[in-house]
Amino acid sequence: MNLDSTDKKLLGMLQEDCKKTTAALAIKLNLSVTAVYERIKKLEREGIIDKYVVLLNRTKVEKGFVVFCHIKLIQHTKEFLTKFEKEVIKLKEVLECHHVSGEYDYILKIVVKDMEAYREFLVTKLTTLDHIGSTHSTFMISEVKSTTSYNLY
Repeated sequence: MNLDSTDKKLLGMLQEDCKKTTAALAIKLNLSVTAVYERIKKLEREGIIDKYVVLLNRTKVEKGFVVFCHIKLIQHTKEFLTKFEKEVIKLKEVLECHHVSGEYDYILKIVVKDMEAYREFLVTKLTTLDHIGSTHSTFMISEVKSTTSYNLY
């Protein structure tokens, strides 16, 4: 599906605040409410709008300690990769898991309450997964930029 400039504007506004009413969006886009509603439905059907979520303040829900953990597996066989991925998906502390190129095989974004909680997670959950050869943890000092919005222009 090709996105026209109106679709891009609409998606930009929805990324900023998906709770805006179709009436409010229609005024900003200079379209009818029905036209905006139909565009949104089409974007959903086409899978461009994947889902709607609520973003929480990490600190207020006691998940302010952010760790980027680099994982190296002992071997790179399909069996080892598949098993590791199935297991890491189950870990609720892991927000993101990326299979990457370079020195390490995976980078995990992990959020927990504090250093003690991370140590507990590392010892009782992460390092018990099969096929992990080594880990390297980097702790976030401060968040300079964090966005969930894609620039469509």
